[in-house]
Amino acid sequence: MLAKVISGATVGLDSVPIEVEVDIASQGLPAFNIVGLPDKAVEESKERVRSALKNVGADFPVKRITVNLAPADLPKEGPAYDLPIAIGILIASGQLSADISDSIFAGELSLDGNLRATSGILPLALLARNKNFRRIFIPSRNAKEAAVVEGLATIPVENVIDLFHHLSGNKKIPPHPKINIDLENSVSYDFDMKEIRGQEMAKRALEIAAAGGHNVLLKGPPGAGKTLLARAFPSILPKLTLNEALEVTKIYSILGQVDPTDPIVRSRPFRTPHHSASAIGLIGGGTHPKPGEISLANRGVLFLDEFPEFPRHVLESLRGPLEDGVVTVSRASGSLSFPAKFTLIAASNPCP
Repeated sequence: MLAKVISGATVGLDSVPIEVEVDIASQGLPAFNIVGLPDKAVEESKERVRSALKNVGADFPVKRITVNLAPADLPKEGPAYDLPIAIGILIASGQLSADISDSIFAGELSLDGNLRATSGILPLALLARNKNFRRIFIPSRNAKEAAVVEGLATIPVENVIDLFHHLSGNKKIPPHPKINIDLENSVSYDFDMKEIRGQEMAKRALEIAAAGGHNVLLKGPPGAGKTLLARAFPSILPKLTLNEALEVTKIYSILGQVDPTDPIVRSRPFRTPHHSASAIGLIGGGTHPKPGEISLANRGVLFLDEFPEFPRHVLESLRGPLEDGVVTVSRASGSLSFPAKFTLIAASNPCP
């Protein structure tokens, strides 16, 4: 029997739909194969799904199971396909009968059938809304992250057996309440410009930079207050708009750096990479390109302390993003663009 479950894969900053097709053949030797360019984490989901289904009391079919992740030419990475594969096996084996054509599934399974937090949930929820899906089934720890998306029912799942009873109609899981984002009264700063005494000329320069979106170079002896002024700079920037907050949160969600208790990034980012950071760490890239520090600083501040210590080729790589507000990472498999609209603040000591 064949079952189809919809999930999603992150490409750049957006998710694209992935169709998880599960076929259980009535003939052939017992086997469990996953095709469709899976990485090691996806390959290992075979053992997680097998143990999770057995430990919640479900029957794992001793037959030839083939899982196809379509489109087959798009690389799949991460453990988020555990849940859709498990649901596909339950439906294909006849243990579960449910209409899931209007739903998207994502989540990593533990061996006892519980769901762990998964990265990239906000782009997946936005994909579900844009593609007119009605429901998204995700780990309960990620529910707040998806609940900010209007027009979508977020179903928080603790365990596979709870989801089984929900889809069977035995015991419904209530959707997570919608979360309204208040960006006006919820922002606090560890360093505030109003608490800094003295340095009037430097503070005036930073106010002009904040008003005009200019980049700043602070030069002075150690202990003069360069780092303190830079850390206080976000406190005089305008508050994030809703669209800016969602754009920043998507970047942190993809890298798994959101706080599950308050997943929306409400204040402007402030990033301080060490001068030993590589060009890929700063700009972004990798085998499967990920955002770098300049994208994590999007809509915020990138602070480069000990500016002369950075390698020349790393500083030269900032030239394009500073002018364009976007960084394009090109690899043999294709090109991806990440936003990089940041204010650069650099600090250095006087030349000896």
